Amino acid sequence: MASDESAATRSTVRLTPAPRDGGGAVHVETGVPVLDRLLEQVARYGRFDLALAVASDSAEAQVVASGRALGAALVEPLRAEGASGHGAGYIPSAEALAHVALDLSDDPCLVSNFDLSAAHVGGLAGDMAVRFLRELAQAAGIVLHVRLVEGNDTQHVLNAIFKALGVALGRACDVGRER
Repeated sequence: MASDESAATRSTVRLTPAPRDGGGAVHVETGVPVLDRLLEQVARYGRFDLALAVASDSAEAQVVASGRALGAALVEPLRAEGASGHGAGYIPSAEALAHVALDLSDDPCLVSNFDLSAAHVGGLAGDMAVRFLRELAQAAGIVLHVRLVEGNDTQHVLNAIFKALGVALGRACDVGRER
């Protein structure tokens, strides 16, 4: 279990591989419903059990804390004996198609080709998705490449990106599980 705490923000996260037959348990409470749903997709597509709870003063702080907490929880499984530490996935959501690739790095960063700064989905500003991904990459110690291949609808774009992130993380943390 990883935990990140500060005066204004508390977060706890538990991340474990789901059973081989799937059916992983997912419980996410970030205080930002659209982010909760996107993180549930990460867990399902990555085949992880995930429990994540974040309490903070603002939506922006909740997004940042969620990215940091999930990234910190991924450090160990990404580096576990037998785990490749790298992975990639292409996933569609309606008209949107996203590709996510990641690898362990001593110089973590986010590289992306999409701009959602003017978009808002369910109270989440699109640039908050980028902040989440950047915090995740930094805390996990990965280079994270996110490519939007196609897509116009912001919700579909976010769905495709977070689903592809789940697939890439699942592959990177895989220690002999059949996919």
